[in-house]
Amino acid sequence: MELTTHKQKTRSAKLTFTLFYFFIFFGLGSLFPLLAVYLNDTVGLTGAQIGTIMSISPVVTILTQPVWGLISDYTQKPKLVLTITLICTALIGVGYSFVESYFWFIIFAALLAVTQSAVVPISDSMALSYVQKTKGNYGSIRLWGALGFAVAVLIVGNLSETFSLSIIFYVFVIMLFVSSVFAWSLPDEGNSMQINIKTGVSRLVKMPRFLLFLLTTFLIFGPILSNNFYFGLYIRELGGTLTGVGIAFMLGAGSEAPFMKFAGKWIQKIGMLQVLILAGLISGLRWILYFFDPPLYLVFATIVAQGFSVGLYIPAALQYVRDISPGEVRVTAVSLYSAVGNGLGTWFCTFVGGFILEAFSINHLYLFYGLLTSIGLMLVLVIVYLEKKTTTATMI
Repeated sequence: MELTTHKQKTRSAKLTFTLFYFFIFFGLGSLFPLLAVYLNDTVGLTGAQIGTIMSISPVVTILTQPVWGLISDYTQKPKLVLTITLICTALIGVGYSFVESYFWFIIFAALLAVTQSAVVPISDSMALSYVQKTKGNYGSIRLWGALGFAVAVLIVGNLSETFSLSIIFYVFVIMLFVSSVFAWSLPDEGNSMQINIKTGVSRLVKMPRFLLFLLTTFLIFGPILSNNFYFGLYIRELGGTLTGVGIAFMLGAGSEAPFMKFAGKWIQKIGMLQVLILAGLISGLRWILYFFDPPLYLVFATIVAQGFSVGLYIPAALQYVRDISPGEVRVTAVSLYSAVGNGLGTWFCTFVGGFILEAFSINHLYLFYGLLTSIGLMLVLVIVYLEKKTTTATMI
């Protein structure tokens, strides 16, 4: 009887996690892929202004994510912190929808980033703690986020075409309120992450391979995430509709799920660094192709490359960071990896990309992405060389 009850609780908790991820990423997918289009088409901001607004979130994330982690660890109530930040993010989203001036767009973008930056790391921490206790599969839970994002961009793209682009804010707010309900129903996973930033950083900065990999992540993954802000504009530049933008993001995000699920087998078969090289190479070729102004049908045909690059790069990179880091500072290592790749790299590519967009064209923006990715790939080859050198020295 107790065993049956335990299984029921486990299934119920997994269902709650999957629904939470689906709805939270549905909310994110309803707003951010079309936000640049909204700022350009509806508000009439310049490329540099759009780039500045879109680059605020990554910068704020770098500063606030560790703070939310400390608050969660100190209170030992991650579920409460997650629920509160979701509600606050939704309320800020309501105010965001009424903004009309460039100055207030900057203010609300910063406010939104402060609370939103807590959502993914805290929920991921809770999910990882849960699957460790139940011996579940994190990938099978997390892929529902990719599916939610994919469905959102398709549906909201259609709604924007039918009504107006301002609908992206309303769907975002509703989905975050729905997510807060599921967040409050998640199992308690206190003491899931204990981070000693000061001690961890002092050890990690003395590791050349780790620092080199941070730079690699900055160069390869920064363009991948920054593309989410500008890809809608690129589709529109090629003559695509808002519905077309939704379909494009649906194909990209939806293709991540299967690659993410089977990434572990690829890593075991050919190795982590080799998977990173393959993912980076596919991503770089995609950016270079976009520079040459291909026909719209070819752009849609190559969108699956996003699933290949993101779906393989994320698990391989996380595993590599964990493997090369000392056991007592692994969480800090992953936090720094996330801050550099998801935060600093995205900010740099988005901010500089806005000026490139204004001074040249969106095609030159993708040339910029391609050059950064090429440099990143060369650095991965350097890491491969260092790995072989270390292995040879150990054998001797």
